[in-house]
Amino acid sequence: MIDVNALVGPYPFRFLPHPDADVLVRVLEREQLSGAWVGHLPSAFYRDPAAGNAQLYTALAPHSPTLKPVPTIRPDWPDWKRNVQTAKEADAPAVRVYPAQWQLAPGDARLAEMALACGDARMAVVLTVRFEDLRQRHPLDVAGDLQPAAVRSLARAGASVRLIVTAASREFIEEVHWGLTPEEQQRVLWDFSWVWGPPEDHLAKLFRTVGSERFVYGTHWPLRLTQNPRANLDLLPDELRDAKLADPARLFA
Repeated sequence: MIDVNALVGPYPFRFLPHPDADVLVRVLEREQLSGAWVGHLPSAFYRDPAAGNAQLYTALAPHSPTLKPVPTIRPDWPDWKRNVQTAKEADAPAVRVYPAQWQLAPGDARLAEMALACGDARMAVVLTVRFEDLRQRHPLDVAGDLQPAAVRSLARAGASVRLIVTAASREFIEEVHWGLTPEEQQRVLWDFSWVWGPPEDHLAKLFRTVGSERFVYGTHWPLRLTQNPRANLDLLPDELRDAKLADPARLFA
């Protein structure tokens, strides 16, 4: 099992204890996970994420191939195409984009162009709905949540696009999924780091309607407890205990 939603680096709005690669490796071992796709948390808030990507590549190098880099690339910034190529050469399985933090509206042509370029390079695009719940956000954290329209727009950009949407609630997932054609639905995978288990049983309802094969394992570490997604799987009803998750390594199979 691979964690597709892990992060390293400090968070600008509150203290995170030990958000480091060597700690993440121990967390993965404790949780019996085989590896992680890792982004650089502060890069989401950098005007130019290039320096953060360099830090990410350096920090993860001693832990390859357990930790795979997922660099942050801005499609509204110069040289993004070269950065996509650099990510490919670094064996990155995906890149991260943050439209809400960068004030890129749904339907932005630059986002679509980059999603297509990543798809052609056989890399997914990782989107983050939120870092924290609205009730606990710092007053200086003024970016809103990712809009469902942004996901739908990218899913419709072209057949080569593959999206992994992280930190989405049940309502967000349903709004996007049922607003796409069956072909477009196949281009989008979801982690369930922000989906409730019992007593609401949101994850079970999504597995029954959307399908477990549309979901991948993600923890949102270090912003959320890594035990949450594992507990939600363990607490599924008996008829869903053997439900199979998507294999992120086969996104482009």
